[in-house]
Amino acid sequence: MKNSLRILLLCVLISFDSPAQQLEWQARLFSFFDNEEFGHSLVQIPQTMAGVRFSPGVNIRFDSVHSINTGINMLHEFGSVRVIDNISPTAYYMYDSNPVRFVAGAFPRDIALDRYPRIFFTDSIRYYRPNMNGLLVDYSVKNLSANLWLDWTSRQSPENREAFFVGFSGQYKRGIFYISQFTYMFHFAGKMNPVVDEALHDNIMMLTSLGLDLSGKSFFDRLEINAGYVTGLDRARADNTGWMVHNGFLSEAVIEYRRFGIFNTFYTGDGQMSFYEDHSSELYWGDPFYRTNTYNRSDLYLDFLRNDLVNARLYFSFHFTERNVYNEQALRVSVNLNNIRLKH
Repeated sequence: MKNSLRILLLCVLISFDSPAQQLEWQARLFSFFDNEEFGHSLVQIPQTMAGVRFSPGVNIRFDSVHSINTGINMLHEFGSVRVIDNISPTAYYMYDSNPVRFVAGAFPRDIALDRYPRIFFTDSIRYYRPNMNGLLVDYSVKNLSANLWLDWTSRQSPENREAFFVGFSGQYKRGIFYISQFTYMFHFAGKMNPVVDEALHDNIMMLTSLGLDLSGKSFFDRLEINAGYVTGLDRARADNTGWMVHNGFLSEAVIEYRRFGIFNTFYTGDGQMSFYEDHSSELYWGDPFYRTNTYNRSDLYLDFLRNDLVNARLYFSFHFTERNVYNEQALRVSVNLNNIRLKH
């Protein structure tokens, strides 16, 4: 922690010595309380996740295109005896010249993955893995957006496996219609000099969806629906399993009116995540409910605080699967403060 603070302070001091550079700072706070009541489930565990993240940082902007961003992201879990339970460094270079953006380093996950469905990344990833480590290339024009990204999640050592993601997402929109594509490949290799040989795993997930966006076309603030085809592929190379293919249908619908919203997700098809019993969330970062053949999630939410500074959203969620109905309650509060906002 001391080394991270020293690096952050050094970057600030260096920036003051260069009048051509522009210094910006920001302080972000994200608090979450997520109570999952999944007591009778065979694929999920009941748990309560709660904590607060504080992420101060500085941006050194050389011109309108190039910038270096540094900071730290600190987590305190509610009920913990520690002041800080986890620290994630933030340090990345950004080239941002419309329509192209390039990012390299350790950067916030939301920059690249904010639109990915939960079959790819479950909610807890946002709570406990806030940063990506790698690269992002993003292209966005009026009707087309796409990105290509790399996230190196684990460095090989005697204790840890080598693991990384490579992913792509894109959307093309024509009027009220659009087509979306989400893809990733997760490479999950072995440890360094293992006592017992471990199979190398590859996990691929792909979703192609057709959608209809009627936002602004009715009295609802947002009205959108999409449906698509999911393919998940798994293999364990040393075990010669070959590619194990799991196909399914996934649909999403969202309705928002003023501060109220409903978001519904429905999945039916093959159960995903073949090797979950062996490696659980180390190998699969998606919601474990997609291990079932039929799953419906309905989120009811209320934005009781929403402005340029603070966003506070309360969720009541219902999960229909395994011939049961499970419920979940969550509260997420985010505060974003920077010197540009204060100047305005």
